[in-house]
Amino acid sequence: MTAPALVLVAHGTRSTKGVQMIAALAEAVAKDLGAGVPGTEEKPWVRTAFVDVLGPSPAEVLRDLATPAGDSVPAVVVPAFLASGYHVYQDVPREVSESGHPATVVTPAMGPDPALARIMKMRLRAAGWTPGDAVVFAAAGSSDARARQDVRRAAALLAERLGTGVRIAYVATGAPRVPEVVAELRAAGARRVFVASYLLAHGLFQQRLHEAGADGVAEPIGVHPAVVRLIADRYRAAAREMVRARAR
Repeated sequence: MTAPALVLVAHGTRSTKGVQMIAALAEAVAKDLGAGVPGTEEKPWVRTAFVDVLGPSPAEVLRDLATPAGDSVPAVVVPAFLASGYHVYQDVPREVSESGHPATVVTPAMGPDPALARIMKMRLRAAGWTPGDAVVFAAAGSSDARARQDVRRAAALLAERLGTGVRIAYVATGAPRVPEVVAELRAAGARRVFVASYLLAHGLFQQRLHEAGADGVAEPIGVHPAVVRLIADRYRAAAREMVRARAR
């Protein structure tokens, strides 16, 4: 029985560094899944797709998943998004439908998750944050209420991990914006202000954080063993269920 392929779906960016990070993440996940899925014969294929800015699209990747005999390879689509907004609830299902692929399962998005909060704390410390410094939790932003709720949950997880409150701000969609919150914290007497990046990869949004006037900006979440495990676990749970269903 062929192992379901993993299609890792990201937003897309014009940043070469960001694209390279997604490729590195997919490679690390493929290595983690080297043992395959119980009940299957080979280790799974891992492919990347993007919903915006660049290709290939999820529909294109899914249409290309076929064995040498021409049979469709089952697929598990993992949305590499930190909050479930329009791209997760609309774009990904639409792409799956347009692909015509006969056997596809879409997992929950990556975030929010306690593992991401642990990584964000590590990135903040690397940027110079110490207890007592103010923290701005910077997310891309969304007009989708469900995505904003996910951001609030993620911010609460980070605040719990840091042992202090954090202020939520947005880079592109929604208010308040990151520079505004940085300025408010300074006006309120904060000695130092740091930005915790709730972004997956480098790109325009991450660059904007460096222009917000903070004392330090954490790196994006990026490739980290905990992120690799998170994606691999999403895949394994869905793949095992697919394999069991096909064996019945």
